Amino acid sequence: MNETNYLPSTIKQFEYYRQLGEQAMRQLPEAALFHTADALNNSIATLVKHLWGNMQSRWTNFRQSDGEKPWRDRDAEFENDLAQAEELWQKWDEGWTTLLDALKDIDQEDLAELVYIRHQGHTMVEAINRQLAHYAYHVGQIVLLAKLHLGTDWQTLSIAKGQSKAFNAQKFSKPPERGHFTDDFLSKT
Repeated sequence: MNETNYLPSTIKQFEYYRQLGEQAMRQLPEAALFHTADALNNSIATLVKHLWGNMQSRWTNFRQSDGEKPWRDRDAEFENDLAQAEELWQKWDEGWTTLLDALKDIDQEDLAELVYIRHQGHTMVEAINRQLAHYAYHVGQIVLLAKLHLGTDWQTLSIAKGQSKAFNAQKFSKPPERGHFTDDFLSKT
C-alpha cells in the first residue's frame, strides 16, 4: 500500500467497525443492550461506555496531552449503569465523532510525530493502529453478544453462511479494480 493511503484507509476501517457495531445493536430489543450474562461479563452498553471513555481520553487533545487523561475513570467505564438507549447512543456517537474528527486533522507528514499513552511514546501510526485493534476487539464482542441474543433471528453483517461461492462469483465476474475492502459495506449504510 502506498503510504499516502494510510490515513484514508484507516479512517474507512474505523468507520467500518462503527457501522458493524451500529448494525448489530440496531437488531436488538432495547433491553438486550443492557443485559449481562453474569457479574463477570459486560453488557453491550458497558462496552459502549468503555469505548466512549477510551475514545474521549485517547483522542481529545491527543497531540498536546497524554492519551490517558487524568479525568478518565476507566474502572467506572465497566460499571453497568447505563439504563437508557438514548444515553448509550449519545456516548457511541460522541466517542466515534471525537475519534474521527481527530483523525481527519492529521496530515501525512504528521504520522511520525510522537504521542503518548500512559507516558509511553508512540508514533501516530502506532497509536492509530493500537486503537484500531482495540476498538475492533470490542466491536467484535458487541457483534457476538448481539448474535448470541438473537440466535436464528440474527441478520448477518458479512457474507452469509453458505454464500461464499456466490459472493466470490459475483466479485470475480467483474474486472479487477482498486478499492478499499469496506467500500461495498459502507455504501450500503
